Amino acid sequence: MQGGFAILGTYMSDSRAPEQQESQDNGGPGAQRGPASVTRKPEWLKIRLNTNSNFKYLKQLMRSEKLTTVCEEARCPNIHECWGEHRTATFMILGDTCTRRCRFCAVKTGLPKVLDRDEPRRVAESVGEMALRHVVITMVNRDELRDGGASIVAETVNQIREKSPGTTVEVLSSDLMGDRESIRIACESKPEIMSHNIETVRRITPQVRSRSTYERSLEFLRIAKELDPGSVTKSSIMLGLGETKDEVLEAMDDLLANGVSVMNIGQYLQPSRNHLPVQRYWLPEEFAELKEIALGKGFRHCESGALVRSSYHAGAQYEEYRRSVHPLYRDEATT
Repeated sequence: MQGGFAILGTYMSDSRAPEQQESQDNGGPGAQRGPASVTRKPEWLKIRLNTNSNFKYLKQLMRSEKLTTVCEEARCPNIHECWGEHRTATFMILGDTCTRRCRFCAVKTGLPKVLDRDEPRRVAESVGEMALRHVVITMVNRDELRDGGASIVAETVNQIREKSPGTTVEVLSSDLMGDRESIRIACESKPEIMSHNIETVRRITPQVRSRSTYERSLEFLRIAKELDPGSVTKSSIMLGLGETKDEVLEAMDDLLANGVSVMNIGQYLQPSRNHLPVQRYWLPEEFAELKEIALGKGFRHCESGALVRSSYHAGAQYEEYRRSVHPLYRDEATT
């Protein structure tokens, strides 16, 4: 699914000797490649729980409207910050069951339920009730559908436009199997941001993603920008699966070459022992360096940090992007 790498693992304490941890966690001679290679999270990945009234309100709203959020389904580590402090959520449409089984993702897989044609209305009404200035709509893969679910994506955006005309919309789409007509349907709804995640570097994509290819993801982003030149295209990548710094820099170049102007970079966290193990925890200073490199290469905006996810601070990110592109843009929130 897209919604990307927003996953929070259940970690077991690590009883290995320090020298074993260093060798195995960094892909050394003793590295364990199987599911048993679950390691203790470093201190900078610890999160603060927040189940205040905002958190409870959003949870009740999602249940009463029978809506799904990627925040819950993908076990996002930022759910307490986003729900409890910022009162924001990322809606996951087209059900809660994905037709693909990517080895990094916590969303359940299998045969999806019958398409819910009323879902766009309920999402739009919830967006209005929450009075959101910016909303992110993501989706599960629905490969059994002729258009991959693109028409439901477009209808959701259109319903939000009708009920909350002042809300900006970001769509985090699947690759829609690279079908240009399906991509056109999604893009015609003209979200301010059209996002699709490459997830990882070229070399290890076959081991990480299911029924997806690195080239098809780049093609999706290229077509989306071609169909709607005025939109912002965005992509995210997770680190910690065995990629090298040079490969990450290559991915940056590939994204730029295909019209992407916003990039997010975060740390992969293993959802369970049945998912791919973490090969390495990148350091905070490494994330900071990658952000500087990305901006130096030409990205208009880059969020880079261990807990950064696809929709992390998405509203603030979009406003900062607008200010960088349009110097005369005035933040309405301050007026």
